[in-house]
Amino acid sequence: MTVEDWFRHDRLPHIFCAGCGNGSIINSTLEAVDSLNWKVDETVFVSGIGCSSRAPGYIVTDSLHTTHGRALAFATGVKMANHDLNVVVFTGDGDLSAIGGNHFIHACRRNIDLTVICMNNQIYGMTGGQGSPCTPTGALSTTTPYGMDEPAFDLCDLATAAGANFVSRWTSYHVRELTRSIKLGLQKPGLSFIEVMVQCPTNYGRRNRLRDVEAMVSKMRDHALLKEKYDRLVAERKPIPEGSFVVGTLTDRNLPALGVRR
Repeated sequence: MTVEDWFRHDRLPHIFCAGCGNGSIINSTLEAVDSLNWKVDETVFVSGIGCSSRAPGYIVTDSLHTTHGRALAFATGVKMANHDLNVVVFTGDGDLSAIGGNHFIHACRRNIDLTVICMNNQIYGMTGGQGSPCTPTGALSTTTPYGMDEPAFDLCDLATAAGANFVSRWTSYHVRELTRSIKLGLQKPGLSFIEVMVQCPTNYGRRNRLRDVEAMVSKMRDHALLKEKYDRLVAERKPIPEGSFVVGTLTDRNLPALGVRR
């Protein structure tokens, strides 16, 4: 197969807004899947509700488009029923960390053999631009018209603390690095969590003076701080650049896992 063979061409063109980075993440995921020679009838994609959750509808494998926040619960059922299936979850920051937060914590705690890819656009992109648990402090949304006054979740820290075996973060700008990271996650026994910071020009950008897609992508690129550099700054007790976030492999370990292929 080629990457093109993984798409449902009858479902195209997609519904994502112009400038949205979700398509790049789908491409990176399928590049990684194809490089591992996975079979269509041995692979299942699961999602909840949101822009990111439309992704499985464009892929030829069996898929589940589930209720809001419940993608990990459904994926757990699929994997525990048949350990031999490759199960990948697409989710967004609102779907995963708000109504789906408890499922996220316990999926990581159980260290179920799933790969979870979170498209974090820092807002509820599909349902009206409301603030999510990952909306940055000070950012505008329909539910925070004077600026978000709560701290944002660090989903990678949460996944690591709860027990996931593999945790990484990249952006939709870092396509090659993201593809390699997803491939590592797909091969890792236990729960792999890959967070992807992604631009949403429609509902986040236009409310936060970042309507231009290039400006959003450039901001992500310029504020991404490689983990190696971050560790060096911490060791040397030097200040961390304001507004930066760490990218790279953040956790890679071999804790006991559930649902590993027989």
